[in-house]
Amino acid sequence: MGLPMALNLARAGVPLVVWNRTARRCAPVAEAGALVAASPSELFGRCATVLLMLADETAIDAVLDGADVRDRTVVQMGTIAPAASARLAERITAAGGCYVEAPVSGSRGPAEAGELVFLLSGPPGATARVAGLLGPMGRAWFDCGAVPGALTTKLAVNLFLITMVTGLAEAFHFAEEHGLDPALVERVLDAGPMASAVSRAKAAKIVSADFTPQAAIGDVLKNARLVAEAAAGIGSPLIDTCHELFRETLDLGHGAADMAAVIEALRARTAGRSTLADWTDDVGDTAVGTGAAAAAG
Repeated sequence: MGLPMALNLARAGVPLVVWNRTARRCAPVAEAGALVAASPSELFGRCATVLLMLADETAIDAVLDGADVRDRTVVQMGTIAPAASARLAERITAAGGCYVEAPVSGSRGPAEAGELVFLLSGPPGATARVAGLLGPMGRAWFDCGAVPGALTTKLAVNLFLITMVTGLAEAFHFAEEHGLDPALVERVLDAGPMASAVSRAKAAKIVSADFTPQAAIGDVLKNARLVAEAAAGIGSPLIDTCHELFRETLDLGHGAADMAAVIEALRARTAGRSTLADWTDDVGDTAVGTGAAAAAG
């Protein structure tokens, strides 16, 4: 996600400094005009606004350790637990910095096309400043109030996405078990009122068996876990079931495949491992900165 986002900023002429844990991944952004920092601390030293698009809280901590955030606006764009984001806000504010949540709705395709949707939480003046940077990367942004409102909203959006794609996969699995032509099912869905950009993209992947990732199983499993944890005490049977199915898909060896590959867990259940008990025994980055700055890891 961080690479196409940084590329869109650089191509739009935004003064940009980038860092990635794997240095060679900065090359395309450097070719587009960005400067490359040798370390996160160097990046923070050169930039007033730092955008973090990192895998998880551990990666964020690794980037922030030793970085001077005083008088810096730190924009956290990854999907982490709302409670973890609230702790980050306290940490950065106490160190003299300003913290803004800005998780995104959208996967690799929308990131490449500059069509992400941003959810913002933080001090009003800071969110307005950050919103001014988002144009090259997205098509809309929404003010979600105080931290962790943006990440909580993101989890609600992810709940719908995960359950929707899982339902689509189950529909195709149902069809194939009844001997239906999956291409026909795809055309029927595409012509009906339930069609969407997501359903079209994921149905095409299932029909062609091309699971090149846009949102990988491993990443979606992490998101499903975050939603399930945040839903503790809330009636949420659909995300609980999806969480188990994506775990099963990962255990089948499809962790790097697109989330539509969750159909493989359904196929495995039909093939004979049909109870949850069968499975429970088995379960065995990028930050971007701009003058502004970006970091990735």
